[in-house]
Amino acid sequence: MSTLPLALGLGLAAGAHTATWGMYKDAPHEGFTWRRYARSILLSGAIAPALHLALGLDPTHAAGAVVLFGLTYACERGLVEFYKTFLREQDQSKYTIPMQFAVFGRVVESRRARYTVGAAVAALALALAAAVWRLPQPESPPARWLVLAAAGSAGGWFSAFGGAWKDAPIEGFDWFKFFRSPGIALGWALVISRFAGNYLLIALPALGYTIMTIETYKTFFFPNEPRGKFAGKPVLFPGMLGWRKRFVPLYAAVWALVVGLFVAALMGE
Repeated sequence: MSTLPLALGLGLAAGAHTATWGMYKDAPHEGFTWRRYARSILLSGAIAPALHLALGLDPTHAAGAVVLFGLTYACERGLVEFYKTFLREQDQSKYTIPMQFAVFGRVVESRRARYTVGAAVAALALALAAAVWRLPQPESPPARWLVLAAAGSAGGWFSAFGGAWKDAPIEGFDWFKFFRSPGIALGWALVISRFAGNYLLIALPALGYTIMTIETYKTFFFPNEPRGKFAGKPVLFPGMLGWRKRFVPLYAAVWALVVGLFVAALMGE
């Protein structure tokens, strides 16, 4: 069986999941376009086969599919958020919390400054990824657990600091929110460590599943609560409040796929 179509399918599923929670929260304020909805799907559809070919992750086995799906999810989110924060030019007046790079809630208008900070952030992320990639497996079990805890939560800490930098000047600092991502990432990392030996292939998929979990909680447990970036803003497209529910079966189907893959992987299928 060719593995490339399976990798593509996993990428498209990951992208559909991301696109759906994003649309579900944003459409009442921004409206809906298929072009915006397809962005994450197409990007993830390109990322997953590339990762499969570069890293040799085998999607014909449940364990390989679990790692590839989570890794694709994290990479797509990282690329899109980097683009929106440092590269995209957009009117920020429609947002309560700026989506472009800001300092203490004030958008940095200078392209040179944004590009410089963006390059530094990208370099830091790559350096962190390279360091985690090279981490050896300690021989003693206590040391092994300590390294796993540090590496597995690394992506969550990166996300927590970035989120606090963006949100805290507007919303205030929330300790629970700050520690939420590292804690959930560590939990996912403990599970994924059953399927991967390299710490980077544990940490990044764990981050992907952390984003998947948190966004599901924020989107569908509080469906009528606007996203922080639209807090206090009017609902300009009220028809979207009902129309967006058509995508819920697709969203649930991707979750069912992920749960099935984890169950199969844990059973050794």
